[in-house]
Amino acid sequence: MTHAVRIRPRTAVALALASAAGLAMFCWPLLITPEPAGIAHTSDAPLIFIVVVPVLIAIVLAEITSGGIDTKALAMLGVLSAINAALRPLGAGVAGIETVFFLLVLAGRVFGPGFGFVLGSTSLFASALLTAGVGPWLPFQMLSSSWVGLGAGLLPRNVRGRREIAMLAVYGVCSAYFFGFIMNLWFWPYTTGVDTQVSYVAGAPVLENLHRFAVFTVVTSTFGWDTGRALTNLAAIVIVGPAVLAALRRASRRAAFDAPVAFDTLCVDERQWPEGKPVRTNR
Repeated sequence: MTHAVRIRPRTAVALALASAAGLAMFCWPLLITPEPAGIAHTSDAPLIFIVVVPVLIAIVLAEITSGGIDTKALAMLGVLSAINAALRPLGAGVAGIETVFFLLVLAGRVFGPGFGFVLGSTSLFASALLTAGVGPWLPFQMLSSSWVGLGAGLLPRNVRGRREIAMLAVYGVCSAYFFGFIMNLWFWPYTTGVDTQVSYVAGAPVLENLHRFAVFTVVTSTFGWDTGRALTNLAAIVIVGPAVLAALRRASRRAAFDAPVAFDTLCVDERQWPEGKPVRTNR
């Protein structure tokens, strides 16, 4: 199993903290009465950005200093982030078609959960810069995409062939609906108004608000944007998934991310040639 970014104990702690903080920022309106605002989360979205980006940088730097990630992994991360950033404008905004997630799923599968987590954020950040899509929603998109890449890397490793493609296709569909569900949660309390069957009710029981939110999600996005994203993932993984997986695995083998790095000490042997020249040997 290849790990371009190996998850060591401190990396696991950083990932858990980032995920817990992000989930709290998504779900806090269900537990705390929010302040009225014209734009959803305009005040706390910058806080997420400040939290998530340093955590990602800390993961990379910590793994560099401990030998968990090398220049080859960084180069691969940059290439895949650039490809995803270029792919996203091809479908964004058209019936929910999102061309960025299938490559994220496949890369997380090949290079491991740590790589998938970082790639999710860097891909969305790069595409936002490319398409002028920077806004209060961007930190939430980055974290949600990171969870998608992380989950792909945690799928069972002993599945290959057609079963693997089927597994990834199912995961691609489920992750598409998960992304839509969690992204709806960040702005739902502020967009539905009041006194409707799908409105957020401040101070109501969590289960009641979750029911209202589920109805809101089904009505507004499940049969539109989310289904379009799911079908895009399904088609892309089934059609080009085998070829992309083979290419990524070939690149992984050549990069040899898991190969240990060792240096031999060049020394002078005590033995001498008749001519008086020392014999150099590696020990």
